[in-house]
Amino acid sequence: MEQRYKDLKMGERGAILSICVYICLSALKLFIGYTTNSEALKADGLNNTTDIIASIAVLIGLRISQKPADKDHPYGHWKAETVSSLVASFIMAIVGLQVLYEAVTSILEQKTEAPDLIAAWTGIFCAIVMYFVYRYNCNLATKINSQSVMAAAKDNLSDAWVSIGTAIGIIGAQFHLPWLDSVTAVIVGFLICKTAWDIFREASHHLTDGFDEQQLEEYKETILNTPGVKGVKDIKARNYGSSPVVDVSILVNFTLGVGAAHDITTKVENTLAQKHNVVDANVHVEPS
Repeated sequence: MEQRYKDLKMGERGAILSICVYICLSALKLFIGYTTNSEALKADGLNNTTDIIASIAVLIGLRISQKPADKDHPYGHWKAETVSSLVASFIMAIVGLQVLYEAVTSILEQKTEAPDLIAAWTGIFCAIVMYFVYRYNCNLATKINSQSVMAAAKDNLSDAWVSIGTAIGIIGAQFHLPWLDSVTAVIVGFLICKTAWDIFREASHHLTDGFDEQQLEEYKETILNTPGVKGVKDIKARNYGSSPVVDVSILVNFTLGVGAAHDITTKVENTLAQKHNVVDANVHVEPS
């Protein structure tokens, strides 16, 4: 349990790194985008402003998740991490729709001027930066098993691809296809909305106690391989943030005493914690 709190503290590094990088890149993209009249780069810059807010939400969620259990929250505050992801998805969706509206309006106005090529180089530079941020956050999320940091990492990778797409659209506009810049902005808008939907779907799935069935089967197999366990009558699991909690009813030999049966439940709890990072397992014993 103590290690989980340390992991949440470590996860703050990824959120802080994302915030700092997004502030710099969004300012650069918006400045170059308005200077060169590039709709795609402006859309990409607005995308990064939502990422700033999303990363701040992740940071707040990570910090609240570290608060210990109290009278109002006897199970702790771990779900704050998931709630922050949900809030971030709403913000991203709003900005994504705004980018789509402005891009479509630009197409209808039949823009004829191609943006300066420096806008494309800006997009490529930002894509390279975001890829390295993605690698850092992905490794960190894997190390500490953090749902929100991994979501931030996926968002980083999505932003890198968006910037590449932006550069392609701007370069294409140089070949007497100025409308391609606005079309790319539409694609960027859709990508923002898709990322928002993916984060919303995963966060809402966790908040409604949804759980991966394949992972549940892995837990069941681990329990069945524990010495003394004759069978698994029922097993359920849910997430507190990125921390899985398991409720299971196991079958043991009916001749066992209370002490021996308790020892088996302790083995099950310890095995689940060591092999699957389960922070809490409620094990009920029934005679076989």
